[in-house]
Amino acid sequence: MSDRDFVAEALFVTALTQTHLSRLGEEIVLWSSEEFGFVHLADAYSTGSSMLPQKKNPDIAELARGGAGRVIGDLTGVLATLKSLPFAYNRDLQGDKEPLFDALDTCAGALRAVTGLVESAEFDTARMQAAADGAATAATDLAELLVRRGVPFREAHEVVGALVRQAVERGIALEELVMTDPRLGPEALTVLEPGEAVRRRTTPGGAGPEPVRHQLAAARSRLDDQRAWLDRA
Repeated sequence: MSDRDFVAEALFVTALTQTHLSRLGEEIVLWSSEEFGFVHLADAYSTGSSMLPQKKNPDIAELARGGAGRVIGDLTGVLATLKSLPFAYNRDLQGDKEPLFDALDTCAGALRAVTGLVESAEFDTARMQAAADGAATAATDLAELLVRRGVPFREAHEVVGALVRQAVERGIALEELVMTDPRLGPEALTVLEPGEAVRRRTTPGGAGPEPVRHQLAAARSRLDDQRAWLDRA
């Protein structure tokens, strides 16, 4: 009579789902900013600023992000109620309905809204590629190149970090410093070629083209299985 594990478990799944939506919302907020410019949101899923005529606010993403705190609170509230109850029915358990229904309604609404947001969004892949091809993003690859030449990683990290700092402070291209540095030299410039830093990421689960293709295939397969399960339910 006192079992409410099914409520707690449903709330956990809902809270975790909303947490993932929150993380996605955070990415959208950042990527849609003027500084990033990786994604452009449809007017139907954003609002204009009350003061800045040129500004488009990612309201859906922000509300999905904010909803995570509410749903996590619903889960925490039910667990706090359960933790002090004896193994028999008590009136305290009447309080499980409101947080459960609130969490389900919040998450269901966020899922619908974020689905429309993503489906209608336009991603600026050229700008994303340009950001990924920035020389500074290949700093780790430069350090690894030194390691392959026998330099301890601690020292390689310090060398490359100093070069990046000089490039920023002096306002010059990192490539210029790499080319003239005796520890790296012109041969190291191949590491800084466009797309090279991404192509080097070949570890399963990594961010390189091939690992991402495998991850997408696995995600689509799992999604198909879940859809088939729902059709049978």
